[in-house]
Amino acid sequence: MIGGDRRIKMRFVAGHPQCVPLIAEADGAVVGTGVATLNGPVAWIGTIWVDPGWRRRGLGRALTEATMAAGEAAGCRTFVLVATRVGQPLYERLGFELQTWYHIKEAPGLAADTATQDERPVTAPVRPFRAADLPAMAALDRAATGEDRRHLLEAFVAPDTALCLDRPDGSLGGFVIRAPWGGGATIAPDLADAMAVLRARRLAAGPDKRVRVGLLAENEAGRERLRSEGWSDVWQGPRMILGPMPDWSPSAIWGQFDHAVG
Repeated sequence: MIGGDRRIKMRFVAGHPQCVPLIAEADGAVVGTGVATLNGPVAWIGTIWVDPGWRRRGLGRALTEATMAAGEAAGCRTFVLVATRVGQPLYERLGFELQTWYHIKEAPGLAADTATQDERPVTAPVRPFRAADLPAMAALDRAATGEDRRHLLEAFVAPDTALCLDRPDGSLGGFVIRAPWGGGATIAPDLADAMAVLRARRLAAGPDKRVRVGLLAENEAGRERLRSEGWSDVWQGPRMILGPMPDWSPSAIWGQFDHAVG
């Protein structure tokens, strides 16, 4: 049985042209799934799931190879995934190497009248998305990720799902876009700008909810800053790669739509 959030995600990937969902079927029942998301030169491999009764039969490998073949057919030359402890040996046998680690952190939302923990002034205003922001968002996102995720930005962005940060010179300093199933891409190259975006996320969530971020190991300054402000560690996961290393800026990445989407 697919849960609510997962059902929303699978419905999205089933209908999105840059996603390739695959299933393994036996006797009319789904016994395995896989998804390839095509982000320009990079394909994300994810949602590799095998029914417990069908494990240790090579089905996970077959699904992974099928998603990679879909990426290759679309012209992708780099494959990225976030492995589980169980799955990592399989991906290593397929040629994937450990690239870095995601560090997932969590903090409570904030009440509207909460004073900042950092008393320095916020560097720039954070506001709802406007249609004219999309080109700058896509450019900032590509510089951060090394991927072409404009198709995802266009799919999810709206004034009620996205916040943008304006820098003093009028340029875009960062943004966050929420996905329908709860994930969210957060991009901000500058630490102070990132903290302003994260504070806006916490204010939007309110004190009854919690906010998560996903930083990469290379973002040591960001991880230390969040630790000093009371963010707690939730999970760590290995990011694995096969193929050419993308030209990216990992310290600008503060969250993903999903570890099967990018």
